[in-house]
Amino acid sequence: MAQAMASMTGLSQGVLPSRRADSRTRTAVVIVRASAEGDAVAQAGRRAVIGLVATGIVGGALSQAARAETVKTIKIGAPPPPSGGLPGTLNSDQARDFDLPLKERRGSICATRAFAMAASGFGGGEAFRLSAAPGAGLLKLHKGDITLWSVDCATDAIVNAANERMLGGGGVDGAIHQAAGPELVQACRKVPEVKPGVRCPTGEARITPAFELPASRVIHTVGPIYDLDKHPEVSLKKAYENSLKLAKDNGIQYIAFPAISCGVYRYPPKEASKIAVSTAQKFSEDIKEVHFVLFSDDLYNIWRETAQQLLSQFEK
Repeated sequence: MAQAMASMTGLSQGVLPSRRADSRTRTAVVIVRASAEGDAVAQAGRRAVIGLVATGIVGGALSQAARAETVKTIKIGAPPPPSGGLPGTLNSDQARDFDLPLKERRGSICATRAFAMAASGFGGGEAFRLSAAPGAGLLKLHKGDITLWSVDCATDAIVNAANERMLGGGGVDGAIHQAAGPELVQACRKVPEVKPGVRCPTGEARITPAFELPASRVIHTVGPIYDLDKHPEVSLKKAYENSLKLAKDNGIQYIAFPAISCGVYRYPPKEASKIAVSTAQKFSEDIKEVHFVLFSDDLYNIWRETAQQLLSQFEK
């Protein structure tokens, strides 16, 4: 990764991916400028850029290279839906590989995540110990795009604020499905319905592979609609609690949450932040790091204030 990142200085600052998709393959055309240090170093950088484009991580952060010298084209086949399935959970072994195997693609995705996070301005801030116990986990806050977050690409998971159908939607749900690629909705379709049209009831959680996301898994949970739920505080606590339990049961050590229900479901952010942080505290000895990736300054500041109020007695 260091060599690939270093070689970026020899690449054009901009890259224009041209992505054309049909039902079987997607072609990513990457335009790069050769490195002054020679082909060997330039190739490492090209692989990093290609990984970014193939995973859909590059958005508006990078622009077209005006003086392109090399054009690299790769094809990635889209697999059929995974077969089999376990109630409420799918693992990576159940997901059929692309023509380029998933393990190989994940290597490329993970090798480029740091560059993608930096290019997007992903960042944040503060860390807090979740309890005074020796070896207690940490709570970390970030402002940015949760689809770019990861820690080790192996024992990390992002949480999707899903709906009960688990087939994508708006907000963070739509962003996660778009970044993960079409395999994610295919995997979600394999999660058994508990009743017609409901794969994940409000307050429960399900887990799938993350596919083209840099994190290793996606935990899908459904938060309450604040004005319709009779006991929204109970439902929201269950959403966080069941997500953390599912993470623990699947060996996840690093987990990142958005602000569940604080968008179109209209949960008051200050109330939601207290539930989120206090629930995370209960898993201080089970999860190494609980992250919150907030998309706005307002949400970030609210979560930071709540963390300071609830966790300030513990040494950082």
